Amino acid sequence: MRAFIGQTLLTSKVAQPQDKPFEISDSRLSGFILRVQPSGSRTYYARFGRNRRVVVGKVDSLTPEEARERCQKVLGNVAHGCHPLHGICGDDGMTLGKFIADAYTKWVNASRPRTAANTLEKLQRHFRTWYPEPLTTITVERIESWKARRLREGRSPSTVLRDLFTLSSVLRRAVKAGELTENPVRRVDRPRIDRRGKVRFLDDDEESRLRIALLERDEIMRNQRAAANERRQQRGESLLPPLTRFGDHLTPAVLLSINTGLRRGEVLKLRWRSVDFNRRLLTVEGLDAKSRQTRHVPLNDEAMSALHDWQDQSGNRARVFEMTTGFRTAWQKLLKRAGITQFRWHDMRHHFASRLVQRGVPLNTVRDLLGHSTVQMSLRYAHLAPDQRREAVAKLNEKPILALTLRLPWNGFQPGSTYPIEENGGKGGNRTLDPGIMSAVL
Repeated sequence: MRAFIGQTLLTSKVAQPQDKPFEISDSRLSGFILRVQPSGSRTYYARFGRNRRVVVGKVDSLTPEEARERCQKVLGNVAHGCHPLHGICGDDGMTLGKFIADAYTKWVNASRPRTAANTLEKLQRHFRTWYPEPLTTITVERIESWKARRLREGRSPSTVLRDLFTLSSVLRRAVKAGELTENPVRRVDRPRIDRRGKVRFLDDDEESRLRIALLERDEIMRNQRAAANERRQQRGESLLPPLTRFGDHLTPAVLLSINTGLRRGEVLKLRWRSVDFNRRLLTVEGLDAKSRQTRHVPLNDEAMSALHDWQDQSGNRARVFEMTTGFRTAWQKLLKRAGITQFRWHDMRHHFASRLVQRGVPLNTVRDLLGHSTVQMSLRYAHLAPDQRREAVAKLNEKPILALTLRLPWNGFQPGSTYPIEENGGKGGNRTLDPGIMSAVL
């Protein structure tokens, strides 16, 4: 139905509730709608596009002229690429972009210095179109729509969940700053992710090939250093430091990782003062840990030997590995030499945990060594525990014992009667039933 939405229409019989909900489209402003519910509720809507609309207000709180003006602003916002409700309530309040620039950037740089740059870049990449809009326009429905679109584009649920956490961090700060009454991300349904997915670790053959590739690489680099020093000596130049065992930092870093389960960042930031050779203990300081919690990791023989030899070769500098570029290039070449595919540096952490669980180490101990805050993170290795689940399932192989009840004709035996017995394969004669036993049985 089309009619001019005004005070006359609202008081007429046409706009009164009926058995079913119905709508009246304004004859002068396209997109301006009045919806009447059977309950008596009447609401103004602004419709744009084929199936998109927003609530402008209730009839009880807005006059038709005020609702028409708001509808015009909504349609204008849509035409200029802004959020439909931008500026509708007069005072726009703090916009997302302004809050990030004025408050959140300072906080994240001070509180999360390691990940601040990545967080701000992710916000810019995924939510830059929301920057000009007020924080109040970021609703649960809008976030749900964004989440569904990302999943349709093929993004994994874990990726979408991490991006939601990034936005939630901003909105949580806005709530604490008094710019929002609540964080809408808290009411968004989280994508379901598999927290016990398949863990990639090395089998015995792959680990053997990796170790052989490390030895071959070190030998080649030692030979190259020796040849270079021979040439320098012939030319009268200063000699390079000899390579006593390792070609460079890669081998000791790999051996340390597979024997301690340290993260790559923890390996790169490790300092010699955090290595206690006497107590065979390595300390991951809280500032360098992902969880910001200090933990202590025991060193086995191979890790101790690798650190001793690397310290003798590299010198006692501040950091164990004085480098800033990471291991990416050398690591990829090593995997290619060893013929190992789909194995990341972080998977050595899984390899460390998997070997412990396979040798019967309790999951809570593995959790402590890895630095997980809860045992839930370590449950991904539970299926590798030997015997426990296998023994549980094997119990089904046991055959039930059939209990047979033999009912003796006790009435046929009288106290003092006899019964035949045989002893040592021969005849043993007859024995008399004890009346006391018979009375106890009966």
